This record gives sequence, C-alpha cells and structure tokens, in this order.
Amino acid sequence: MSEDKLACNVCPHRCVLSEGKTGLCKARGMRNGEIVPLNYGVISSIALDPIEKKPLKRFHPGSMILSVGSFGCNLRCPFCQNWEISTSNGKEFTGSGHYLSPEELTVMAEKLQYRGNIGAAFTYNEPLIGWEYVRDAAKLLREKDLKVVLVTNGCVNEEIADQLLPLVDALNIDLKCFRTETYAKLLGGDLEAVKSFIAKAAENCHVELTTLIVPGMNDSEEEIRDLIEWIASLPDGEEIPLHLTRFFPRHRMTDRRPTERQSVLRLVSVAQEKLKWVYPGNM
Repeated sequence: MSEDKLACNVCPHRCVLSEGKTGLCKARGMRNGEIVPLNYGVISSIALDPIEKKPLKRFHPGSMILSVGSFGCNLRCPFCQNWEISTSNGKEFTGSGHYLSPEELTVMAEKLQYRGNIGAAFTYNEPLIGWEYVRDAAKLLREKDLKVVLVTNGCVNEEIADQLLPLVDALNIDLKCFRTETYAKLLGGDLEAVKSFIAKAAENCHVELTTLIVPGMNDSEEEIRDLIEWIASLPDGEEIPLHLTRFFPRHRMTDRRPTERQSVLRLVSVAQEKLKWVYPGNM
C-alpha cells in the first residue's frame, strides 16, 4: 500500500482509500490524512418506536425507544427496505436540521421518558459503519441510565466489536442467510464475520436475530436447519430469539412474489425444533 493510502478497519471490505475518496459504504472516507465517519451525527430518520418494531420481543416489552438513523451501508442487499438512505452518500442530509450531537440525542431521549422511552436505538441504516457516533452517544446515554440498542447487519471487524459491545444493552442482528456464497455474491457481505459478531454480542448483551425469508434465496428447510443448528450451538443459544420475517418485493428485487405466509410458518416450526423463541414477522 502506498504511503498516501489507508485501509479502513471497520468492516471486512477494508477499503483502501486515498485523500478525498469514500469507501463502499459511502459513509467513511479519507480526509486530511485519516479515515473518518462522514455521517457522524447526520440524522436521516428519527422516530419514537415501540421496542417490538426493532424487532425486540424479549427486551423491555411494551416500552418505546427513540430510533435514529443516518446514511450508508456496507452491504448491498437487493431487497433493502431502506435503500434510499442505505445507498445514499448523504448529500441530501447535509443541510441544517440534520445534525444531532450525542449530547442533543441524550437530552432528547431523556425528555421522552414520560412517553415510555427507555433509551436510543441506532437503526434504519447500518449503524456500525458510523460506530464512533454510537460509541460517543452510548457513553452519555448510559450515564443517564438509558438503554442502548443496535439494529445491525453485524458485518464488522472484531476490533470494532470489542470497543462497542461493552456499551450496548441489546441488539437485533440480521442473519440474512446461512450460505457463504450468497452472502458474498448477492449481498456483498461476509457470513463468517457476521457469525463471529453474533457470538461475541451474545456474550455481552441481549441479542435477537432476524432472517428475512426470501423465496429462492434462503427459504429451504435445509438452510434454516443449518442456521438454527449453529445458533443452538452457541452458549445458551437455544434461548436466543429468532425472527423469521416475510419478504415483500423491494428495491432491486421486484421480480419475486411476497413470501407465502404458510412458508414462513413452516420454517418457524422447523426453527422451533432447536430454539425456544421463534417469531414470524411481517405477517
């Protein structure tokens, strides 16, 4: 690598960048000789949501969570439901009213406690590519006894997970399929990195997993059995909740019909052979 280039260490892509260039995620770039999060504090979406919408079924059920998202993602899922922000380079969010400092986020979360808010969830786009903002906000939120939640694809390097997970209370992690080739070729991700992150997260935090059941991609009983066998092999893995959710045509995958409800319910039954808590979603 030449002296005027640096490799980003956040995810398995390890994008090699020169000055002024931006990584695959569109949210990290080399500026003034260092790689920085270009989406730090840039908020594209904000809402007070039921915790079950994350989805988290077994973490403070009935509560609300202040949910914030930025822009960018390190995967390229053709079925992404938030593709407008996940594929954005953030230019439409650079104006006034889109910046929210960690301090301002914490104050907002604290003020919303009267509406049942328990903290903040980093969601909508991929929060780990802007992990520094999550880290800074999480420290402040925890000082106020507020909960920190991540909704993530889990495709991150171990050194970032080690820094962030001690500050997180709960995660919903997308385990999008259980085939290495599908992760790499269709989604642009790394299954082994996701598995490693899930295992590490489950040692530190409350973890729930979500698998979107896409016809023709990951809807075979064989693949779901492989997936649940692995989850169950983790320490107390049979207690990890799994959400099997119904696919609807989105983004670049509009050539398939929505997943049949009975297909989801059939796979829920398969998953219940090994796991205690399995939930159908998008039904």
